Amino acid sequence: MSGANGSYQDVDIDLGRVAAALWERKGRILAVTALAAVGALVVTSLMTPSYKAETRLLIESRSPNLTGADANAANDPVLDALNITSQAQILQSTDLIRRVARELNLAKYKEFDPAAKSLVPDLLVLTGLKPDPMSLDPEDRVVEKFREKLQVYAVENSRVIAIEFSSHDPKLSAAVPNKMAEVYLQIQSGAKIDNHEETAKWLEPEIASLTQKVKDAERKVADYRSQNGLFQTNGASSFSSQQLNDISAELTRVRGDRANAEARAQNVRAALKAGRSPDTISEVSSSQVIQRLKETETNLQAQISDLSTTLLDGHPRLKGLRAQLAQIRQQIANETQKVLAGLDSEADVARLREQQLVSQLNALKADSARSGEEEVGLRALEREATAQRQLLETYLSRYREATSKLDGNATPADARIVSQAVEPSEPFFPKIIPIIVVITLATLIVSCLIVMISELFSGRALRPVNRDADSFPHRAHDEAGRDEPVVAAVPALAPVVAREVVVHPATPEPASLTPEPVVEAAVAPAPEPEIRKAAIAATRVQPPVEHVAAKELPAAVAVSADLPQSEASEPPRAADTSFTIGSVAHYLQRHAIPVAIAVSPAGDDGSTATVMLARAVAETARTVILVDLTGSACPTRLMAEHDRLAGITDLLCGETAFGDAIHRDRLSDAHIVPQGVSDVVRAMRAADRLTIIIDALSDAYDLVLIECGPADIASLKRLVRGENTEIILSVPGFREEAIANLVVTYADAGFPNLLVMAQGDDHQTPSSRRSSAA
Repeated sequence: MSGANGSYQDVDIDLGRVAAALWERKGRILAVTALAAVGALVVTSLMTPSYKAETRLLIESRSPNLTGADANAANDPVLDALNITSQAQILQSTDLIRRVARELNLAKYKEFDPAAKSLVPDLLVLTGLKPDPMSLDPEDRVVEKFREKLQVYAVENSRVIAIEFSSHDPKLSAAVPNKMAEVYLQIQSGAKIDNHEETAKWLEPEIASLTQKVKDAERKVADYRSQNGLFQTNGASSFSSQQLNDISAELTRVRGDRANAEARAQNVRAALKAGRSPDTISEVSSSQVIQRLKETETNLQAQISDLSTTLLDGHPRLKGLRAQLAQIRQQIANETQKVLAGLDSEADVARLREQQLVSQLNALKADSARSGEEEVGLRALEREATAQRQLLETYLSRYREATSKLDGNATPADARIVSQAVEPSEPFFPKIIPIIVVITLATLIVSCLIVMISELFSGRALRPVNRDADSFPHRAHDEAGRDEPVVAAVPALAPVVAREVVVHPATPEPASLTPEPVVEAAVAPAPEPEIRKAAIAATRVQPPVEHVAAKELPAAVAVSADLPQSEASEPPRAADTSFTIGSVAHYLQRHAIPVAIAVSPAGDDGSTATVMLARAVAETARTVILVDLTGSACPTRLMAEHDRLAGITDLLCGETAFGDAIHRDRLSDAHIVPQGVSDVVRAMRAADRLTIIIDALSDAYDLVLIECGPADIASLKRLVRGENTEIILSVPGFREEAIANLVVTYADAGFPNLLVMAQGDDHQTPSSRRSSAA
């Protein structure tokens, strides 16, 4: 924009001019782009290619399990995440790099020691801006370049370590990571062997010392036993204890035998006393002598029975047999007494044995008590000897294990190569085609930007914008920069203004014959009372333009006496397009008005025009929402799917969520907050929340359009939120005199700045406009 005499002029970017400038310089742009592409091709072709290869190591526990026990891999410190990171750092250690560099003789390659192989001195070194690399040891220079080409990292979520190396020689790029992996495994295996060697060396003197200690401890135990008579049997108990146990067991057995003999003798005695037959006594019947006598007795009885059938009782033969039978029975009785006497004797022997064992037991008890006190010292010596023996056995076991792992094949490193580097066939840098494409596109874009910026700064790509034609019906700006009402905003004032100036929508400045500086069509207005008088006079009496005296007009719209009749009588052509829905929508879009309040004195006709205004704004890609505060719910019927949707009354009553009260217009991209279904009287009690709702909607939408219907001025003041709120007077079909009266009424009430929307874009009648909106 440019300003002159306190006014300014809007400018816009002429995209056509910018495109024409680019097209005019297309040859130069393409030449620079082609030159950059050729230069990139030449430079990348002259670059020494670099090759990259990779070797991968898997970190795992590889110690041989000689014990046969299950290894718990989850608790293995070798597999710890920190250990994996530590192994990656070891691969980058200076010692390992030095060893690899020596074994591969990397110092002979120019890329690892360019300072020693260069014939041209470094200017930065000569000027002192860079330290002289030749002051370092040759091996240090090789290590430094080696580190620049090396990249070691742990692969995420795994126990794999990758070794990447880049070099100008493809064979060397593969040989270095493979050699690093090999040296790393040797170092790790050697470290484990060194650990086993140190363990074995430390265990050797310890084992010799412990062997002597064990001998001394066992000797003390043997001497103590012999001195105190604590002889040890096969078991863990002492000799006296073993004797005590044996006598106790024997005593128990003898007592059982005695009781058994006494019981058997008592049984025999009781049977004899009762006169029972000896055959019923088991101890008697079990005697072999008794059994033979019984057999003889049976035979004699049989003979007597046989002879009794043929011989008389007094026969000598029968008498002799009966005498033998009596003698046999006497022998059986005598033998029974002998059995009884044997049982008594057996019980007496058991009783005597019992007495002897009791005497021996008492003596051993006293001896055992004495030996128990002496065994306390013996157990202490045995514990010492046992501890020394166990420690010696442990050391011997570890010593054997350590010495068995001194061989390199028995002690592998806790890692293995899972992927060896192979000689790359293609360089990883430079990528000629991607570099040429990027440089070509970058040069093309930068060249175009330079041309565009030069056109903009030179002003050739800027064009002035007719602010009056763009902003009708809007405000003019006075010299102080304040927004003032445009006099031409009321159709009734058009004949009066025509006496002073002719307004053309396409011309930024009006024609005037006065010697004053040229001003815009909307000149600084006269004081408010004079505007009101001029408006009333123009609406009440409309004489021909040539009969209106200059003194009847306000100072701000005074006509020039020298104005030609032909120009003064020309009708204002801009007035025909100043009050349409499209012009109001354009004004709201251009000035980014956040909140607009529409008042419709005509009722539903004005509300219909407001609905069409919301849809017109939505067509400009701005987000707009219409809030229906009318009593007839005309916007709700025109925009919503049906009139029973949740809306503003429900929000005020707190009966619905904010998002549930917002609905889409069925014919456009606009949104609407319908009237709602809650009680209006109860909703108006919470009218203080209305400003909060409008603030929230203005944060989410570019324009909040509030349709109030034929609201009174007192209610309108409660909705005005400050300078960012516009008042739209929707008066389709109103006569000019009525519009002028409304403007004056609102000005008296404190609303001097109004947007008048008096006709549609196609001069539709109110009835046709309602049918179009529906």
